[in-house]
Amino acid sequence: MNSRDLKERKITSETIYKGNLLHVTRDEVRLPNGKTSYREGILHPGAVVVIPFLNQSTLIMERQYRYYPDRVFYELPAGKTDPGEDFLTTGKRELLEETGYTAKTWTFISHLYPAIGYADEKMAVYAASDLSMEQIDRDEDEFLEIFEMPLSQALEMLRRGDITDAKTMVGLFWAEKLARGEWEAYVPS
Repeated sequence: MNSRDLKERKITSETIYKGNLLHVTRDEVRLPNGKTSYREGILHPGAVVVIPFLNQSTLIMERQYRYYPDRVFYELPAGKTDPGEDFLTTGKRELLEETGYTAKTWTFISHLYPAIGYADEKMAVYAASDLSMEQIDRDEDEFLEIFEMPLSQALEMLRRGDITDAKTMVGLFWAEKLARGEWEAYVPS
């Protein structure tokens, strides 16, 4: 079986719900074996997570309450793309809005898909460095605590299970490799 044999093909699509952030669909698909099935999923505009390096050993982090899990999370700055906005523009906007920082140096790290079982959300991961404090300009419904955290402390919190947000976990593993000089950002040729 080659990779083409794995593809499912959309036959029909029905919108179940369409809101400001989420668009939920129910699609009938043709399976690789010729039979049909249904897939329910969320269409998402995309998002960015930023790894803001204050210096090689210190990050800018956030604490934020998240309604659906009903708890406070430690996170890296992140946010969804606005219509017509590319990932880098989103990253710059979100870093400034949420933390008040701008960055002179932006390095694309990777893409990640945080919920492949039920959503098409694609996130871009960027490292930001050479930070300067500007002015925080948060959305009116956004409440965050911003602070500096040594990378070693963030990694220990990750190890203990105190940091459980998937995008932040991925970002911290990258931050560790970047800070140690073990990995460089991959630039496809």
